[in-house]
Amino acid sequence: MSYMVAEQKLLNRIVIKLSGSLFKWDTKASDLKDIIQFCKELKAKGIQPILVAGGGEVARHYISLGRSLGADETSLDEMGICISRLNAFLLISSLKEFCYPIVPKTLDEIAQSVESGKIVIVGGLHPGHSTNATAALIAERVGAKLLINATDVDGVYTSDPKVHKDAKRLRRVTIKKLTEILMKGKMNAGAYDLIDLVALKIIERSKIPTKIVKCSIPNLMDAIEGKEVGTTIQI
Repeated sequence: MSYMVAEQKLLNRIVIKLSGSLFKWDTKASDLKDIIQFCKELKAKGIQPILVAGGGEVARHYISLGRSLGADETSLDEMGICISRLNAFLLISSLKEFCYPIVPKTLDEIAQSVESGKIVIVGGLHPGHSTNATAALIAERVGAKLLINATDVDGVYTSDPKVHKDAKRLRRVTIKKLTEILMKGKMNAGAYDLIDLVALKIIERSKIPTKIVKCSIPNLMDAIEGKEVGTTIQI
C-alpha cells in the first residue's frame, strides 16, 4: 500500500504506551532510532500509531527532588507531565513530516490530531492520571483497534518479578484478577510500571483489546500481528 493510498483511507489506529525506560539521562540517539523507524513502517502499512511517552527516570528525579523540597502532589504530577511531553516532542522532531507537529495536551486536541492521518505522539494529560490511564483514555476516544502497554517487564506476573524470584508470568489475565493483584499491592508503583486501576476501568468499560509486553520492536510487532506475546488482558 502506498503512502498516499494509506492517507486516503481510515487507518487502523493503535495506541502504544512507551515505557519511560526508553528515556534516561544517558539515552543516546541510537536508543530511539529503532522505534522511530518502526513507526514509519507501521504508517506505510496503513496503521496509524498513537504513542504515549512515559516520563522515565528524568521525571522520577524531578518528582523526588520536588517532594523533598515540599512540593504538593499535584505539582509533582505536573512536573512528570512536563517531562513526558518533552520526551514526546523529542520523537516528534525526529519523525518530522511523518508526525503531527505538536504535542496535543487534551483529549479534544488528540481527537483532532489523529484526523490528520499522521503519527501522533503525546505525553501525560491530567494530574492524578498515569500515562497508562492516559493511553487507555486515548484508545477509547479515538476508537483504537488495539492498546499496547510497552513496559520494562515481559507481561503481568503474580507478583513483582524484580522482587520475587518465584513470580510467574500470566499469558492471559482477566480484569478481575488483575484488579485483585493491584489491590493487594503486589505491584510497586514507580518500580513495576504496568497498569493501574483507572486504566483498567477504562479498558473494561470500552472493551479495548489490550496487551502488556516488554518494550522491544519484535514484541510490538508480534502484539500487532496477534501473536502470543506478553500478557493479554481478557475483557
